[in-house]
Amino acid sequence: MTITWRAMSHRASSSRGEPVPRRWFREPWPWLLMAGPFVVVVASLASAWIAAATDDGLVAEDYYKQGLLINRRLPATDAPRAPDPAATITFRVDGEVRVHLVAESTPTRLQLSLERPGERESKTVALGLGANGDWVGSLGKQTPGRWIVKLESDRWQLPVTTIAGIPSEIRLGATAGGS
Repeated sequence: MTITWRAMSHRASSSRGEPVPRRWFREPWPWLLMAGPFVVVVASLASAWIAAATDDGLVAEDYYKQGLLINRRLPATDAPRAPDPAATITFRVDGEVRVHLVAESTPTRLQLSLERPGERESKTVALGLGANGDWVGSLGKQTPGRWIVKLESDRWQLPVTTIAGIPSEIRLGATAGGS
């Protein structure tokens, strides 16, 4: 009868009443210690996949040029300022847009832009002066969602605002504060 050394040492150690050491992969502690880094690696791979699959891209490709234009549009601090213009923009169901403008002087052109955050395309309409003094244009049917609304003339631009849902009526400028 052939007995290997391992079998003899196993018999000898168990005959003395000492516990037989188990192999490392049969113990729970190494697995618990490895579980933390494993979860972190899986979570980082999932985050990388989400970031690559849902790329938003740049909000504006020429963001630097737009920043320079904003600096040029800022009024000089020494020049006396006229009261800020105010506007009430009304969107109708048929796609017509009416802008009631309260300003010191009537601008020569008025433009309304609606765009969605993160998208490059925007809906822009040049408004014409109507019979009753309101500026009128056609923007088409609006869909629900988040919109960035911008109203500007050849001399000024009202503060840009963001709305949620289908636009119906928006107040910009001095009337936005409730006066």
